[in-house]
Amino acid sequence: MTGYTYIGRADDVPPLEGRSVTVAARRIAVFRTPEGFRALDHACPHAGGPLADGIVADRCVTCPLHGWRFDLDTGEARNADARVRTYEVVERAGELWLRTGSGELAEAA
Repeated sequence: MTGYTYIGRADDVPPLEGRSVTVAARRIAVFRTPEGFRALDHACPHAGGPLADGIVADRCVTCPLHGWRFDLDTGEARNADARVRTYEVVERAGELWLRTGSGELAEAA
């Protein structure tokens, strides 16, 4: 797929859990929600907590270190003045693809 980078198999991300992938030297947290797959920066801006290890509920992920909650669609924190970058992830034929075209990852660095 032009403009996308393969990041793994859909079956490798259990429902309501996250997994970490590295694309263009950037760690991305990928989540499987009832609405589909979501992706955002792996590190919580508060203390660098691993968001892929957080608890997923109510369309949010909670940082395992200090409890900041991030909306998986927008990246906005629900209980803090913070935000993480979100990325488009697509499932096609059981494979997950992260949008990398148009400089998304370069702009995020």
